[in-house]
Amino acid sequence: MKTNREDPEHKHLASRRIVLVGQPNVGKSALFNALTGSYVMVSNYPGTTVDVSRGVGRVKGQVVEIIDSPGINSLVTQSDEEKATRALLWSRPDLLVQVADSKNLVRALALTLELCEIEIPMVLCLNMKDEALSRGYRIDAAGLSRVLGIPVVETVATTRDGLEELEAAMSQSCVAKIKTSYPPEVERDIARLCANLPDEAKFLGPFLLQNHTAPEDIGPYASALSAQTWRDCDESRRKFLRPVSAIMFESRQYQSRLLAEEHSQKPNPSTDSPRLAGALAAAGRWTLLPWPGFLIAGLVLAGLYEFVGVFAAQVCVDFFEDVIFGRGINPAAVRMVQWAVPWAFFRDLLVGDYGILTMALTYAFALILPIVSAFFLALGFLEDVGYLPRLSVLLDRFFKLMGLNGKAVFPMILGFGCGTMAMLTTRILDTRKEKILVSFLLALSIPCSAQLGVILGMAAGLSSWVLALWLLILTATLISAGAVASRIVPGGSAPLLLEIPPLRVPVMSNLLKKVRAQLWWYLKEVVPLFVYGTVALFFLDRLGWLKTIETFASPVITGLLGLPAEATGAFLIGFLRRDYGAAGLYHLQREGLLNLRQSAVSIVAITLFMPCLAQWIMTVRERGLKAAMIITALVTGYALIVSGALNWALVAVGL
Repeated sequence: MKTNREDPEHKHLASRRIVLVGQPNVGKSALFNALTGSYVMVSNYPGTTVDVSRGVGRVKGQVVEIIDSPGINSLVTQSDEEKATRALLWSRPDLLVQVADSKNLVRALALTLELCEIEIPMVLCLNMKDEALSRGYRIDAAGLSRVLGIPVVETVATTRDGLEELEAAMSQSCVAKIKTSYPPEVERDIARLCANLPDEAKFLGPFLLQNHTAPEDIGPYASALSAQTWRDCDESRRKFLRPVSAIMFESRQYQSRLLAEEHSQKPNPSTDSPRLAGALAAAGRWTLLPWPGFLIAGLVLAGLYEFVGVFAAQVCVDFFEDVIFGRGINPAAVRMVQWAVPWAFFRDLLVGDYGILTMALTYAFALILPIVSAFFLALGFLEDVGYLPRLSVLLDRFFKLMGLNGKAVFPMILGFGCGTMAMLTTRILDTRKEKILVSFLLALSIPCSAQLGVILGMAAGLSSWVLALWLLILTATLISAGAVASRIVPGGSAPLLLEIPPLRVPVMSNLLKKVRAQLWWYLKEVVPLFVYGTVALFFLDRLGWLKTIETFASPVITGLLGLPAEATGAFLIGFLRRDYGAAGLYHLQREGLLNLRQSAVSIVAITLFMPCLAQWIMTVRERGLKAAMIITALVTGYALIVSGALNWALVAVGL
């Protein structure tokens, strides 16, 4: 639990409980900070790794408790975010404030219609009005309010614009009067389910029908549902040829599109030339066609890899590591610490081999920050252009082989650039199962660009069959491990339900603002983890445990893998940086200490071996310590088994 400041007295006196709800990246946190000030408590929601912020504030002189729920796109999927938000909604707060992106009104209203079904007093806050206006969007908030039957307010949370109007609306909130029109057969089943529900749980009818719900998903209402009600839900879902959730989602999408068209003005086409508008429309169509779509996808992914995996992960990292830190910052820090700190223990802690300044901050700022910046910039650009949903649709069928959907393409491709950033990208996936699967596959079979370069350098001096064998093992591992793990990891995978926006020219000022906010998150949340990890390694080294691990691992490396004892150090240092581990093996090869068989075994082993420290720390941050330890154990065990089997097979054929 992280606590900034908390006012227990105010929390005790809070007369109302208000939950902020909305899709990711719509400014909920900015609005939460504007309403609560510094009286904030952040903690994990029970049973999840999801952060929930709670605070107190005043609305028209009235002290209220305000809760910032995790970002969601729907109430029916099974991610930790949806589970935490649903639990907050099932607790029946006094008021919901849906925070929406004014630029994406159709998408926002689809969630609005879903939230209206749970019959809690509600306010629709159309945030980021300034960005919408800069792009030519004009929204009739008053007209939309009349149709929905709830207050609708436009705001800019970062500048507090519209905050007074929002507070006034929060004091005048009411239950929405609008009802989504579903197909007749769906309406009949909802009515039949609601007829068998107690009065306090009738709002659950639409949710139960479209979701394969477990009793724990409806919390306090589970006891109110009879066994017959659960059977009726299953029977109703089975009679539809398509998932009911997809049918109901399409109905909400259709109605939200009508509402948006009626109560908003789209950007003036004159802001872009007719030629540019026509080109974007044509490109938008091509991106979804099979052959031009895959060609465009290949070019986009290649460009993404070149920008993040080559330019940022290699060129920029080499410059920052070798020049800025290697020749400038670190030598200066060493001299200053040696002059100012008389105790050897603390000098080593600050600037030693596992020093906070020479290792942790070098990792955080020289190795990871350039990649983070490029990654956020590239992903933000593709998001603002409107290409990301199109890529997901194109590759959805392939990723279904591994129990995933098309959204998994982004972390998997970015993993070839930097596994740390790829791990961060798993946030876009919908369910906890999908996030664990991708985290596992990233750690197991996706080499980062730095490691990949060294491995290809090793393979270049060997027979072509070594490279072919390496590629075959990695591909087989990716597909087979994903397919097996998808059947073992509990939980479900979400269907790919995406709104396909038109291609558009991004507004660079908005993009840079987004990148700045994400970099601030990195500095505040991730950099401290590098410090903690480095301090832990420092004490392991001082206690002699790292040497003990090397001694313990040496028989496995020499016996099972058939490698020389000198290779043990390469695998251990590979945990600090993947490319350092591969470079150690490359050095052994150059010195003539690895024959053809040993070289083939070593490149397979170092590729499948556990991820680097930075990626492991990010795995702990995103999945939790328990999941990270299980993934580490499985990856290490698999790498040793496969590499050992390969060594045995090559020995058997006389190599």
